Amino acid sequence: MLFGRGSLDMLVVVAGGSGFLGSRVAAELAAQGHQVRALSRGLTARPGPPDARIHVVRADVRDPRTLVEPLTGAEVVVSTVQGFIGPGGVTPASVDRDGNRALVDVAREQGADVVLVSMTGAATDSPMELARMKAAAEQHLRSSGVPWTVVRGAAFAQAWIDLLEGTAGRNGRLTVFGRADNPIPWVDVREVAALVVRATVDPTLRGEVLELCGPESWSLRRLAGEIMIARGILGHPRRVPRPVLHTIVTTVGRVRPELGRQAAAALAMDVLPPADDTRTRERFPDLPATPVSTVLAELMAASSTAPV
Repeated sequence: MLFGRGSLDMLVVVAGGSGFLGSRVAAELAAQGHQVRALSRGLTARPGPPDARIHVVRADVRDPRTLVEPLTGAEVVVSTVQGFIGPGGVTPASVDRDGNRALVDVAREQGADVVLVSMTGAATDSPMELARMKAAAEQHLRSSGVPWTVVRGAAFAQAWIDLLEGTAGRNGRLTVFGRADNPIPWVDVREVAALVVRATVDPTLRGEVLELCGPESWSLRRLAGEIMIARGILGHPRRVPRPVLHTIVTTVGRVRPELGRQAAAALAMDVLPPADDTRTRERFPDLPATPVSTVLAELMAASSTAPV
């Protein structure tokens, strides 16, 4: 899924390099022959044998002191970090805003370019906290003087399919939150990784904001329903209504902020505006556009043949 190569043997640092997107970016850069340092705050790596070509370094964007040595000598720093969910009290403010700001500042000291992975709909007035924090990071990057590229991806199809399957009850029915009827252009994470790699190795893309969506928009309710059909589960997804989510935000969410944040995000997903990646698709006509239905079929086929 690559669209060209930059100079070989660059030193690239991938922050969030053990994560869902970052691990794919790091592996593809290493396959191209680049030196790759993958930064992780100590989370468990994705399944599979470790890649000997990738130097994994423990660092936390919330602590700028841990970034100086790993970023030394870097030509490009790629940020795939996210603080929406995760252990250790991470938040969008501490990771997606402040952590990215710290990463940009250290990269500037090292004379490195920065490729920032943001999200479609990133805006200071977004109803979703994560989108507001991503927008703040983008603003800091643009004003930093660092050569930059921003890649805004829609919601990852593979990640959300996995998340929804985790809501299954004893009878296999999945759970959705809010109205769950807003069409979402789920994108194949492999395509986002490929675009991030392209942005990393191609310096002509500096100063660009590249949006990427999937070609097939399904509501969250439909995605859950299609998963149930693929699994042979009867009925419809269970739904947590919006009033319950509002109550969670104002009650339980004050004691357990992560639950409040997730409930607020579910409310925001009901009203997020549509995304448009026409410009990116026109610029990269060879970029694959995999429908979410195809991603789901692939995952279901892979799980049915996996050893027990």
